[in-house]
Amino acid sequence: MGKRKSTPSQSEIPKKRAKRQSKPAQTIISLVDVVSDQFEIVRGHPLPLGATLVRGGINFSVFSKNATEVRLVLFANGQSEPLAEFPLDPRYNKTGDIWHACVNGIDPGIEYGFRVARENRNNTPVHRFDPSKVLVDPYARSLRGGEVWGGERVDRTAPSLRRSRVADERFDWKYDHPLNRHLADSVIYEMHVRGFTRHPSSGVRHPGTFLGLTEKIPYIKDLGVTAVELMPVTDFLETDSTLVAPASGKQLLNFWGYHPISFFALKASYAADARLGGEIREFKAMVKAFHDAGIEVILDMVYNHTGEGDERGATISFRGLDNSVYYILDPQSGKDLNFSGCGNTLNCNHPVVRDLILDSLRYLVTEMHVDGFRFDLASILGRGTGGEVLSNPPLLERIAGDPVLANVKLIAEAWDAAGLYQVGSFPNWGRWAEWNARFRDDVRRFWKGAPDMVSALSTRLCGSEDLYRGGGRAPYHSVNFVTSHDGFTLADLVSYNVKHNSANGEVNKDGLNENDSWNCGVEGPSSDPAIVSLRQRQTKNLAATLLLSQGVPMILAGDEFGRTQRGNNNAYCQDNEISWLDWSSPLENKSLVRFFKSLIGFRRRHLLFKQREFFGQGSRQVPKLVWHGVKLNEPDWSWHSQSVAVELQFEGQDSDLFFVFNAFEADLNFELPHVLPGKRWHRFLDTSLDSPLDIAEEGREVLLPDQGSYRVTGRSLVGLIQF
Repeated sequence: MGKRKSTPSQSEIPKKRAKRQSKPAQTIISLVDVVSDQFEIVRGHPLPLGATLVRGGINFSVFSKNATEVRLVLFANGQSEPLAEFPLDPRYNKTGDIWHACVNGIDPGIEYGFRVARENRNNTPVHRFDPSKVLVDPYARSLRGGEVWGGERVDRTAPSLRRSRVADERFDWKYDHPLNRHLADSVIYEMHVRGFTRHPSSGVRHPGTFLGLTEKIPYIKDLGVTAVELMPVTDFLETDSTLVAPASGKQLLNFWGYHPISFFALKASYAADARLGGEIREFKAMVKAFHDAGIEVILDMVYNHTGEGDERGATISFRGLDNSVYYILDPQSGKDLNFSGCGNTLNCNHPVVRDLILDSLRYLVTEMHVDGFRFDLASILGRGTGGEVLSNPPLLERIAGDPVLANVKLIAEAWDAAGLYQVGSFPNWGRWAEWNARFRDDVRRFWKGAPDMVSALSTRLCGSEDLYRGGGRAPYHSVNFVTSHDGFTLADLVSYNVKHNSANGEVNKDGLNENDSWNCGVEGPSSDPAIVSLRQRQTKNLAATLLLSQGVPMILAGDEFGRTQRGNNNAYCQDNEISWLDWSSPLENKSLVRFFKSLIGFRRRHLLFKQREFFGQGSRQVPKLVWHGVKLNEPDWSWHSQSVAVELQFEGQDSDLFFVFNAFEADLNFELPHVLPGKRWHRFLDTSLDSPLDIAEEGREVLLPDQGSYRVTGRSLVGLIQF
């Protein structure tokens, strides 16, 4: 979109009011007709960045160190042609590297963007200025253009894919406040906003939206989890994929959303209300509803890269404003360095980018009432401006020490796509929890029947002390999971030996090849009663191990009712029934849902699973831990062993507990520890039994007729309680 010849220069109206009667240049008359009887553009202020409502108008501020020309472009709501375009005077409308202007006489509803150019100085390859494009403001809190899911088609040569807009963000929070639940007391439930209710069976009035998710809060609350972790909800281009479905030839979509084009503006198509600011209002209402139900909201944030892709990708915002500042580049060729595996890498430890990330986090906490964050590929946040790994990354330290974020949950995915793996060694400052992928791998291998896994399992059960003891860390800094959005679902983990990703259009080459899964003897669906029974038992074994371990458990949405992705372990592009939750499944798998609910309830009732320190650190409230084998006090740590038992002895703080983990294919008879006077062992859990005997409700635990031993079925988990 070229500049309009009728646009007045800055010198024509720097401070002077333009009234309807005075009839200034035609562009201004058009603007006045739309927004106000009085209009003026003045110098404005450099901070805060973005579009800020001030008395009588709006202040616009944007960073660009290397630009020599910046033009503010204004649009009426929903219009494609500009109302006015103002060149910003570098002497008058610039402070340091920030360009700014205040426009009086306009209100929320105005849309805007920036044209940014640079005079050819030394012809350096690192710059990507393109004045033909109207750029999105990195600090914009609302964007137009993505109100309809899948509605836009990405044309990288197009003038604009999104438009910044100023929305009225007022919302009556009433008495809403952060829940501030201790991380040790948390049970996290990972979900996708659209996928959770998009299936026709969801029964909600507004499927695939924040409002639709709000309608499902009673189900989530009844399940017993304490927090939902939402996959990316800031704006992204779902149509930026070039892949097509092999069966239909239709374009595949970027369903997961790990390609952000904004760190502030929410995904507009996740709102049922497509009007200006609808996504903001609905998101706030959703958060408030979750808080009213006692459930925290954690956001999965992607600060390691953006949806602009590599140097061949679209210019939407960051690249056109100052490519060499926002991205880590090869200084010779100007090409993006790709530590994210997604085309580019955000220059996270540049001071300006650090401020952008921190401002985004503060906004989401203060204005959106978010309770925590999971940071995608968080190891990139510890890389320097040249991609080097920093020993004391300033961004991570600032996030950990920021006073506004002091009570916010911080969870790192402690690796990146360039091979940096920091599980257990992520820079911490006593704040950062981590997705513990070693828990996932060791628990999967143990129940698969791999050798030499008993010692590893015992370490994971106790909170991964080998990884997290020291440096101010505790068991709750380990966020444990067996499945997540990335990989097999729990049902698929026990049904497939290999990935089945052909539907992704990449000839089954995408996704991990090694999944530590086991199909129990048949690849894919089976009607064989023996296979079905074994898979049910393995599913419960994995779930129970997760929920009975020290650390913070994270459950993948739908695992509690056996959701399948048909063996697809990388369903990032499947906006269909592969990824959508089928809500007929909870009705068909009531026994599994009951099992999960009962396990979560058991965990939340017992102090054992809320430890603030590791076993053996001297606190009177930490139980004594005793390991056993089939014979008391004789655990088998050998390479061939596939079973172990553990006794937890409390001193008046809780009931003593006894667990047996038997991944051996045959039944084993385990001796039981001696009971205290007047007490007996009761069974509350045995994954080999059919529902409802597999797990007992509180007060209905089964008294054991034999208090000396218990026969544990092959490939099963048993839990006993003494009272």
